[in-house]
Amino acid sequence: MAQEQIQIQEQKQQQVQRLSQQQMLQVKLLEMPLTELEESVNAELDDNPALEKGQDEGEYNERNESSEQEEYDFDSQRENEERQDALDSALEHMVSDDDLPTYSGQMQRDNAEYEEIVYGDSTSFIDKLNEQISERILTEREKTVLKYLIGSLDDDGLLRKELDVIADELAIYQGIDLNEHEIEHILKLLQDFDPPGIGARSLQECLILQIERKVKEGEWDRNSNLYKILFTIFNNYFEAFTKKHWDKIKNALELSDLQVKALQNEIRKLNPKPGASMGETLGRNVQQITPDFIIDTDENGNVSFTLNQGELPELRVSQSFNDMLETFKENKEGMNRQQKEALLYAKGKIDKAQGFIEAIKQRRNTLYVTMKAIIEIQRKFFQEGNEADMKPMILKDIAEKTGLDISTISRVSNIKYAQTRWGTFPLRHFFTDSYTTDEGEEMSTRKIKIVLKEVIEQEDKSKPLSDDTLAKVMKEKGFPIARRTVAKYREQLNFPVARLRKE
Repeated sequence: MAQEQIQIQEQKQQQVQRLSQQQMLQVKLLEMPLTELEESVNAELDDNPALEKGQDEGEYNERNESSEQEEYDFDSQRENEERQDALDSALEHMVSDDDLPTYSGQMQRDNAEYEEIVYGDSTSFIDKLNEQISERILTEREKTVLKYLIGSLDDDGLLRKELDVIADELAIYQGIDLNEHEIEHILKLLQDFDPPGIGARSLQECLILQIERKVKEGEWDRNSNLYKILFTIFNNYFEAFTKKHWDKIKNALELSDLQVKALQNEIRKLNPKPGASMGETLGRNVQQITPDFIIDTDENGNVSFTLNQGELPELRVSQSFNDMLETFKENKEGMNRQQKEALLYAKGKIDKAQGFIEAIKQRRNTLYVTMKAIIEIQRKFFQEGNEADMKPMILKDIAEKTGLDISTISRVSNIKYAQTRWGTFPLRHFFTDSYTTDEGEEMSTRKIKIVLKEVIEQEDKSKPLSDDTLAKVMKEKGFPIARRTVAKYREQLNFPVARLRKE
């Protein structure tokens, strides 16, 4: 008997959690590295007349009471006039007879736990790529995904993560639901950035992107033999190319010795590590990366840290706006329309300034507790600087230790750096996956890779070790990992198979 399908329309209440405007501001500021935050603060100071730079009393009292003091007074008077002009201009466009809001008072900034350190003002590798985003016409979603992809690049400027993994991370950490095809489309936008080859998912794609860029920019002709042969080699004979089997390529493409030599010269001009070269050009080193954290280890092994405040100014709500608000509130009875509009304007600007200051404080507190948790787990590394001492640690571990959401920890650790006694590292450097042996023992994959690298580098180059032999050696050293795991980590360390390591 056939079942009849009936459509029923019903109404039900459903509770949906949405981020408030203040929460969205906190998330936005939290994702920013220090240099970008400085720009955002300056922009907010320009936009909101109720937000102003604070000034310590000691600094004020040090000023001379002569011409320098007169110049300060003149600047203050001019600033007040500009704020009044902004108020008068806004009053012309405001019409509202809503109930008068209340104000709880001015927020004060407490920076007792933080030391302000000005450190570096140069553009980092990541910053330079992010700058190129603003040069393109993109949607907000595309900008967000591009920034996430940039933050996922390795030091060579390549994207080693699979697109399905990135899709999962975007859904979890950014609340963006995209399939692999949509992410690949946005990745193509990144691959059009400078330097050529950036954002490639493999060496093969990196080299192909570079020769395609030469054609696009008119340096090469798409119909030239040079482009056609290199395109064929990279697409159809890439394995032979990586193994330096030029005889096979020469015979297959019927090339002369002179042509092979010319091709080799052109290939040497390509860059297999576009990110590394960009770092050299921009001075990607300790002096020119702006760290968000300054971590210090004394001779006794005590680890402490401060947040780098860079050139962030002291922020406060304008006293003139506060005074204006109090004046209106005292004369609330019998206020005319224009006075009520002025009160609403002042209250709105003060609320916005207060919210921005609160978001800055929240960002500072979140960064503080996150780095504190990282140091507690990776203390031995910060004491001795040996990467082999790094414990397995993932975002979830820090989230549980701090009580923060995993997406919050992800935002903190993305595109931010920490200066340590042993060098300056991206925060992602301190996170390492774990490998669980058959006996249930948990080991750091980074430590395993370090030991594996040492074994390969110290092997007899005339008789390099096979993956099976490497697995046996690793087990003898206390790392019982399978042969397939050895092969996987060996490839990630950019070591070829045994026969290609033979010298």
